[in-house]
Amino acid sequence: MSEESKFAFKKINYIIMLGGVLTLILGFIIMTMDNEEFGFGFFGITLGPIIVMLGFIIQFVAIFYKKKSETPTE
Repeated sequence: MSEESKFAFKKINYIIMLGGVLTLILGFIIMTMDNEEFGFGFFGITLGPIIVMLGFIIQFVAIFYKKKSETPTE
């Protein structure tokens, strides 16, 4: 029987995903900290969305990340 894991992701993938989720939460919290009307200040329009996009990029990296040693060789 093969020792290959039945899970789609390894531990490192879940750690990166957790970092992405925390980054997303931080971005949404930053957007709520804006004191301007309807959130049209720097935090609500610029900084918060940049942090949220960074969180989504981290999620994509977590999904596609694979260690070099895990790639099959011929």
